Amino acid sequence: MSGKAAKILLTEKQQNILQTISRSTTAPRRLIQRVSVILMAFAGLFNVTITDEVGLRRKQVGLWRRRWQQSFDALVAIECHESQAALRRAIEDVLSDAPRSGSPGTFTAEQVTQILAVACESPELSGRPIDRWTHRELADEVILREIVTTISISQVGRYLAQAELQPHRSKYWLTTKEKDPEVFEQQVQTVCQTYLEAPDLYSQENTHTVSVDEMPGIQALERIAKTIPMQSGQVERIEFEYKRHGTLCLIGNWDVVQGQMIAPTIRMTRTEEDFMWHIYHTVQTDDQAGWVFVVDNLNTHCSESLVRYVARVEEIDESTLGQKGKSGILASMASRQAFLSDRSHRIRFVYLPKHTSWLNQIEIVFGIVGRRVVRRGNFTSLVALKERLIQFIDYFNRTFAQPFRWTYTGRPTTAETVKRPATWKESWANPRDNSETLAIVG
Repeated sequence: MSGKAAKILLTEKQQNILQTISRSTTAPRRLIQRVSVILMAFAGLFNVTITDEVGLRRKQVGLWRRRWQQSFDALVAIECHESQAALRRAIEDVLSDAPRSGSPGTFTAEQVTQILAVACESPELSGRPIDRWTHRELADEVILREIVTTISISQVGRYLAQAELQPHRSKYWLTTKEKDPEVFEQQVQTVCQTYLEAPDLYSQENTHTVSVDEMPGIQALERIAKTIPMQSGQVERIEFEYKRHGTLCLIGNWDVVQGQMIAPTIRMTRTEEDFMWHIYHTVQTDDQAGWVFVVDNLNTHCSESLVRYVARVEEIDESTLGQKGKSGILASMASRQAFLSDRSHRIRFVYLPKHTSWLNQIEIVFGIVGRRVVRRGNFTSLVALKERLIQFIDYFNRTFAQPFRWTYTGRPTTAETVKRPATWKESWANPRDNSETLAIVG
């Protein structure tokens, strides 16, 4: 080239992408430097000025100007026929280092494949009493198996990174115990339909839809030293050692339509009688209304006491209920659930499939209680803990509680659509809005 700098042309889309990259906090520093070179050159700055601004040598500035000039036509073609994401990838390729010849690879493709295969095995198969591979142990193992004669720990790490394998990470998942997938699917859809029907049931038939469950084992922990408040450059410090004053169980209700916690029960136990009396007191808050309770399959949620209470409300002769464990409606959990699920009753229950707590909206509220009351709490007694829980529920209802936005319809989910049956996204809105939303996504 003569001493004349390469002329820089940019389309509007190219300029927008380059500006986005230049403002990125995660893009590599070298890429941001090269993007800055192109933008400054397009603005008409000379190489000498650009050199001073971006901290590159003049020769390097000229290199990237020429690289862009030579690639401009190809970028325009991509812009015309492909997506913006494809255009950005092409721009990043243009401004990336060219492949270097370097020295030939130390290991063959077959050896690398074998190394990755060992990484995917359980260490127990190799007689190692560990639950996951470290880079050091994996390097040692492939040498023992004579896959390679020697390999560095860093090289093992590079191969794992290239293959996107992360032995140090794991996720939990749960296989449903329901033997019939169609039955499971129908149960999920029933729960979802209950939530979707709730607004109409409330407005047209004065029927409350309530998500119910227990939050057991809430500990009254008293720290043996005061909490040190946060300061500039220092987080809050909470004393690790504590005195334990016992536990409480919160039986919570979440009104799906009104977006409120109603009629909570806080006791030391969660027996059959506790749950029955909880339902009784909940119904008494609006004793002329209909009630739909969404609950899990805990045996206390379909107990004899609960069946007898619903029978009295429905004016059913209790002598017709049979005998627990032997006959009639009381014969088994299945028969009791069938009775309590009767849609003709003013008080009825909708039961979750096994292992689907993610379908129970009250679980989200319990998570909020745990994070905002219990986790950092300091309670001198069970009485103090109970008072704090009651105060928070009142505060929660008055300030930022609102109905969760339910979008999951219970449609079948597959590995191609999601990685687990469903996910919820819990997000706090602008503090000025005092609102919280929940989306269940299939």
